Amino acid sequence: MAKKKSDTNNNGATLGFEATLYQAADKLRNNMDAAEYKHVVLGLIFLKYISDSFEEKYNFLLQEFADPQSELYIKEEITRYEYAEDRDEYLAENIFYVPKEARWEYLQGKAKQSEIGTLIDNAMHAIEHENPRLKGVLPKDYARPGLDKQRLGELIDLIGTIGLGEEENRSKDILGRVYEYFLSQFASAEGKRGGQFYTPRCVVQLLVEMLAPYQGRIYDPCCGSGGMFVQSEEFVEAHDGQRDDISIYGQESNPTTRQLALMNLAIRGIEGNLGQEHADSFHDNQHPDLKVDYILANPPFNSSDWGGERLREDKRWTYGSPPIGNANFAWVQHFIHHLAPNGIAGFVLANGSMSSNTATEGEIRKNIIEADLVDCMVALPGQLFYSTSIPVCLWFITRNKENPNFRKRTGETLFIDARRLGKMIDRVHRELTQKEIAHIAETYHAWRGDEGNVEYVDVPGFCKSATLDEIQEYGYVLTPGRYVGAEVQEEDDEEFEDVMTNLTKKLTEQMAEARRLDDAIMKNLRMLGFGDEQ
Repeated sequence: MAKKKSDTNNNGATLGFEATLYQAADKLRNNMDAAEYKHVVLGLIFLKYISDSFEEKYNFLLQEFADPQSELYIKEEITRYEYAEDRDEYLAENIFYVPKEARWEYLQGKAKQSEIGTLIDNAMHAIEHENPRLKGVLPKDYARPGLDKQRLGELIDLIGTIGLGEEENRSKDILGRVYEYFLSQFASAEGKRGGQFYTPRCVVQLLVEMLAPYQGRIYDPCCGSGGMFVQSEEFVEAHDGQRDDISIYGQESNPTTRQLALMNLAIRGIEGNLGQEHADSFHDNQHPDLKVDYILANPPFNSSDWGGERLREDKRWTYGSPPIGNANFAWVQHFIHHLAPNGIAGFVLANGSMSSNTATEGEIRKNIIEADLVDCMVALPGQLFYSTSIPVCLWFITRNKENPNFRKRTGETLFIDARRLGKMIDRVHRELTQKEIAHIAETYHAWRGDEGNVEYVDVPGFCKSATLDEIQEYGYVLTPGRYVGAEVQEEDDEEFEDVMTNLTKKLTEQMAEARRLDDAIMKNLRMLGFGDEQ
């Protein structure tokens, strides 16, 4: 696989800059809840981004208007400034027009004033008015009494340092990475609630690297803050593709999370169709007739209040009506419903989806397997997610295992057991490394027969290509550990007798130490007046 152009680690930080910035911003949070504070900070980062983009174009136009050699040369200086304010000059290049009262330089100059909250709210309203695409997207609650205006001013000054001094306007790229890093940190701070809007970068990257969405339509019906889309766009550009090689479609039911997604896409310059409004994909599908080439998703795990009792006869339930008390297989069938004839979906589900033997779920899983839709199953280690410490799995569903772009693999499914991978990045969170992500993805590509990949081989304890007959023998359970077997252990040249001698010696020493500790404990108890006096 081609190497990524950006040198970032899994959470998007580079050289510690984002981490240092977040720590400084977090100090200004005071007693504000992280769930509330993230909208304050991310809204300001977005405002800084669009202002920087506008200023770059604005200064370029002034230079061109002042250059006698330029085709855009304007003799009168006052006219140059008037033309530089032409809104169409910016919209033509997909740059948001920022009115004077919303530009970062103006707001930062007012940062120490008591009315700064009102000025920011007015700026957000003005930007939405000039850019209909952003209508209803930006946070506009900076003037509320509960938000400390002194700390708000300090936060503005802090964010104002992002990208300063960067060449070739790399500040926009840095702002995008800062936005993503801050999302990850707020998700960590919010814990379980954070999982509702953020999927860990390493998991998103693994999904994208395995699906390899070079071109086509990409869909996420529970898109959270839009991380799947951002990573897909980065994948395309890292492999020398063009941004418009992919089309983005999504949906999000939480209104504030949808705002985060729209800002996340805008800060990256990505065009996306997230529907007309926030809406539930089951009950208000914003893209009912959409058929796509790729689906990437991390739906809510084991959701019990998804309103399934109102959808018993839905046309999406081709493989069985999902149980009212668990939406896992409603999501699976929703994904399948939206796949094009050669489409493929990669998504996260709770481990129970692989082996649940309840009558309904077991029957649906069996029907999906019998339809030969399951391409690959990946078991992941625990502690990857902010919302849960339990291990989860990745499903890869394909509509056509005879797709001419790959080898014919009818009746085959690849199982990968990655539970032993990953490294702890703090006391409770684990990450997959770049090397591990590449290893898993390359294993799948080799098995699938992607052009230029090495020949696939089963690796005991890690991966196994199983037939439909083998899956039937295991009762249609899709847990990779059942198929990959035990890892091959290195041969030990030590003789059995020597092994037993050493183990016996060690056991004898441990038993002697245990007796010594027992005697010491009893002696101390007697000194305190307890225990056997004999």
